[in-house]
Amino acid sequence: MLCAISFSGVFAQTAKQITLPEALAAATQNIDAQISTQLLGAARADVTAANRAPLPIFSTGMSQIDLQNGVGAGSLLTQKRIDKNIGLDWTWERGNKRALRTEAAAQAANASAQDLSELLTQQKLLASSAFFDLLAAQQRISQISSIAVSAQQLADTAAKRLAAGDLSAQDAARSSIEAQRAKNEVTLAEQNRAQAELTLNLILDLGPQKLIANVPQSITSKTYSNTAPSIPPIEARADVQAAMARVEASRAALSNALALKHNDVTLGTAFDHFPGTSTRLLTFRMSVPLQLGTLGGYSFGGEIAKAEAQLAIAEAALERIRHAASNDGQRLAQELQSSQARAASYSEGIAPQAQRVAEQAELAYNKGALSLTDLLEARRTWRATTLEAIAAQTDFEKAQTAWNIRLESLK
Repeated sequence: MLCAISFSGVFAQTAKQITLPEALAAATQNIDAQISTQLLGAARADVTAANRAPLPIFSTGMSQIDLQNGVGAGSLLTQKRIDKNIGLDWTWERGNKRALRTEAAAQAANASAQDLSELLTQQKLLASSAFFDLLAAQQRISQISSIAVSAQQLADTAAKRLAAGDLSAQDAARSSIEAQRAKNEVTLAEQNRAQAELTLNLILDLGPQKLIANVPQSITSKTYSNTAPSIPPIEARADVQAAMARVEASRAALSNALALKHNDVTLGTAFDHFPGTSTRLLTFRMSVPLQLGTLGGYSFGGEIAKAEAQLAIAEAALERIRHAASNDGQRLAQELQSSQARAASYSEGIAPQAQRVAEQAELAYNKGALSLTDLLEARRTWRATTLEAIAAQTDFEKAQTAWNIRLESLK
């Protein structure tokens, strides 16, 4: 007799039920997401650090201290013949350096923001895949357990018929072996479920606990479409946007390196107090680096060459990411279309047909119109087809969810 066993009741008291939306939300808050968020905060702090002018420099000192004749009597601050001064110096940045380094930092922060967006998308993709692997493992346990119960019932019936002399010892032994094999397959399915559960736990950072992938019936009842999905534009993807921002940051860094040829000028003033000469002396000063080859002048060729190389690297990385994004879009579309066709084939044709054949074979066997060999073969076909149908449906669920997650990330 073919029957189904409910898997959810096995772990209902000890396991945490989790839905796909809950898994996706947890994936956006795991450790990787937290690290990427902090990296974005650091990049934004770099913008604040870059967008400032050089600080003015305050200085003070004493000079004209006559060690031979002495400095005279009286107060150190007002009467002794010591030239005391306080000064203020400020560097005037030329070549628009502040705006350029701020632009480079801002574009780097923009790239970090896009990196965070892409990382969250990737974490959702990983979580959805692990979620459906766990769901498929649960479904396999349910189906294999159902087959194991049927196999055990057949073995028990065979044992009774053997005792009554109505069945050969060989057929009874074959039935018993089939039941033992089915039990071992249940154990293996439970191990696979534990591995899927561990994988989902690691992605979500939920800690060691039992999980049940819970999908409402309204979601599991899928309708299949023959319409081919349209590939989304790659320029809107976060990874492409991040690469474009890094190109702009490299361009700003190159402009900033070229701006180094515009020498900064340092302007300063000082107030001197020198008793005996004057107590109100004012000094003005200006300093600028000399780019003279005879004096070891330097035209910042190293900084400029490095910035040019980094720009070329950023542009090459952008092209590579564009190609990868285009390939990924095509892959998602192809996987969705092919997995949908395969799932529809099993759901609407192969799997129901295999179950009907198994049910008819069991009915015929119970009436003595079918041999045990034919019954076992029908059962094995039903089992294999059922597992293949679960795999096909899981692949479709993964592909469709990945497609939706990628489309959502483009909004």
